[in-house]
Amino acid sequence: MTTPVALTIAGSDSSGGAGIQADLKTFAALGVYGASAITALTAQNTRGVTGIHMVPAEFVRAQIDAVFADLDVGAVKIGMVAQLASIAAIADGLKRWSPRHVVLDPVMVATSGDRLLAAEAVEALREKLIPLATIITPNLPEAAALLDEPVATSEAAVESQGKKLLALGCPAVLIKGGHGEGSESVDYLIRANASVALSAPRVATQNTHGTGCSLSSAIAAELAKGAELETAVRNAKHFISAAIASADRFTVGHGHGPIHHFHRFY
Repeated sequence: MTTPVALTIAGSDSSGGAGIQADLKTFAALGVYGASAITALTAQNTRGVTGIHMVPAEFVRAQIDAVFADLDVGAVKIGMVAQLASIAAIADGLKRWSPRHVVLDPVMVATSGDRLLAAEAVEALREKLIPLATIITPNLPEAAALLDEPVATSEAAVESQGKKLLALGCPAVLIKGGHGEGSESVDYLIRANASVALSAPRVATQNTHGTGCSLSSAIAAELAKGAELETAVRNAKHFISAAIASADRFTVGHGHGPIHHFHRFY
């Protein structure tokens, strides 16, 4: 039996709640072997980001090539891409190795509000990476930033922005509603021929650090295991909802604490 493998290309979170660390925890919790290519080191904790050290683009490329040259990668998750040169290196690597699935989480702003992506890199993200993705997973502010539009406040506006994002070249968009209002957190899976609203109860907790990273890596894990796209998204959302609901079992840090990736185990 082949072991499902997923690769995360993202930044490291020194406090362990988001980025590479959250992705690898998610892969492990869902029974997938995780590999990583690190794009940046961040000095951060539950209260914010205090420093970012970029990994040179050539070394990002070397990590990607090393993983693909040896491991049978079933899906790739892309998170914090950090800089213009890294985006080009990642795009080149994806074209060279042609992975079956690519989940792109367009990380621009941390949960704490810290900006993680330079403005000039946003255009490169649109042009070079989105067309290579199986699915992109922006939250409401990220979807608006990608389109240079106001944040959507209605279902119709979300659907409209989703269709515009599809026009950038990816076959599916999951616009995450965690930044919305109301008792339900509604995510919208938008494809050319159909849109599906996926709702879950909104959990009252400040321990949401790494939620977006973990959702996209959960989708990648499910795709690596062979799930169809909508099934992968539904399974991933169920996993994240339970991880958020269990987050208050932890007492970690003094700001936005982590979700509980291993809620099924302890």
